[in-house]
Parts: sequence; structure tokens; C-alpha cells
Amino acid sequence: MYIIGENIHIISQKVKDALRERDARFFQDLAVRQVEAGAQALDLNLGPRKKDWEEVFPWMVETVEAVVDVPLSLDSTNLLGIEAGLKKITKAQPIINSTSAEAERLEKVPLVAKQYNARLIALTMGKSGIPIGADERVNIALEKLIPRALEIDFPISDLIIDPLVLTVSGCQEFCPELIEAVRTLQFAWDPPPPISVGLSNVSNAVPHRNRPLINRVYCVMLMGAGLQMMIADPFDEELKEVVRVIEERDGSTAVNRLYLAIHDRIANMEEPSIEDVDMTDAEQVAIWKTVQILLNKVIYADSYLQQEAVM
Repeated sequence: MYIIGENIHIISQKVKDALRERDARFFQDLAVRQVEAGAQALDLNLGPRKKDWEEVFPWMVETVEAVVDVPLSLDSTNLLGIEAGLKKITKAQPIINSTSAEAERLEKVPLVAKQYNARLIALTMGKSGIPIGADERVNIALEKLIPRALEIDFPISDLIIDPLVLTVSGCQEFCPELIEAVRTLQFAWDPPPPISVGLSNVSNAVPHRNRPLINRVYCVMLMGAGLQMMIADPFDEELKEVVRVIEERDGSTAVNRLYLAIHDRIANMEEPSIEDVDMTDAEQVAIWKTVQILLNKVIYADSYLQQEAVM
């Protein structure tokens, strides 16, 4: 699993404060620790920065590149800011995060990516928003995103399709469709473009205590559908352990075997089964309940773990 570290994000108050104060040490420490924890690239989400973009994006790139060698993903709606940052990249091939299929973005952003030899994350989202169905999201990739890349001779191997994870709290019906979109996109081209998701989006607006469990169960399900890249938290040791269990086929514990069974059922285009769960084991029951909400079989509630399991 290729992990793009998510922790330099403007939504964090600490990141906001450090950015306001131009605290280079804060960002360098955070960058180094993410890489040491296993991040193979770093997402730098600075927001639009409408007033100070000319200074902030180059400053951030130079600050982070001074201490790490991994690719940097410049995450903003401000294309001028992204370009200002790209001009300062001196190490690994950068990533632009992102373009949508909206006409104006799709016209401009891929050209900037090509100019600066950057990989490009492309969202399966058009002018009307994010479609629920897997087929509609795949069609956006097939009819808009990939054709635009071909039109400008942009390498498909550098076009990273993001079919968009939405929260199980409020957008529950999107969750199983995303799994199928990941599966289907692997047949969208030959060779297929890479596929990535923002994993932790699935647990946005969920009570903090439940977020890690939802994230790692969804990760297992998406890996079953073939996912090999994600923007995620490299400090989440339990998440990384689950990834290891799947990748190494480690069935040494009952919980590991359940995760492998869930992965394999999804890989075989089957639904996970209660037959794989030891209902006397509280941890396995919690995993099963989480599978059920992510498949939209049980209506999500913040108290879902306290509700009776559906057999």
C-alpha cells in the first residue's frame, strides 16, 4: 500500500497556527515523522490561500523538501498557488491534488501537471457534484478524465483517479458504491491509471472513538477491491497493522483471519458473511457491525456499536 501522509492539513488548528507563524520547525518535524512512520509521499493541504499564496506555497515546499526526499502532493483549489509551489520542487516527482471533471479545472490543471512533470489526482466529480453510483463515477473517468489526459499526451500512469470517499455519517449510500468504483476502475484502461482515495473521509463527522475502526475496516474492504494507494494517517499504527495483515496474509490470530475473510469475500465479489465471525468475541462483533454500516445494510448511527448485531 502506497500511503500519502495526510497530516499537514489546514483543517488542523496546529497546522493553521504554525502556518500563520511560519514555524518551519513544526512542519519539518511533522514531515520527518510521517516519513519515518511509513508515508511514501506527503500531502500538503494549505487551503486556497487567496491572499498570500505567492509566498506560502514556495515557502512550504522549500521547508519540507529541506528534510525529506519523498514526493510532495500540493493540495489546493488555488492553481496559481500550486504552480508557485511546483516551481520550487527539486527532488521527487510532485503530485497535484487535484482536478475535477468540471470544464474549467479540466482545461487548466492537467496542462500545469504536464508542464511541471507532476502526477495528477483527478476526481470523479463533475459540475453537478459527486454521483452516488459506481458506474457514474467510472463513466466520468472514462468520458472526461482519461480522454483529457490523452488529448494533451499526459501519461496515463501519472493520472491518479480518485473516486471519492464520502462519510458514512450522512452519505452512507456512497460507501458500497465506492468499493465497486475502485474495482471497476482497474479495467478502465490498459494499463489502468492508478487509483487513490482519501481514506479518513469515510469517518468524517463520526465520534472520534469510532473513527479508527471505521477507517481500517473500510481499508480492508477497499484492498479487497484492489486499492493500492491512499491518502491516510501514517501515525495510525492499527491501520498500518491491518494493511500488513492483508499484504502478508497473516492469519495468526482470529481477528486477522476475520480481516482476511472480509478482504477475500470482497475480492471474490461476494458479501462478507456472518459465518466468518465469532460472535462471542467483542472485537470481531465490532468489526462485523462496521462492515454492515459500510455496506449500507444497517443505518448508521453514532451509537451503532451499542446496537444489536444484525445476523
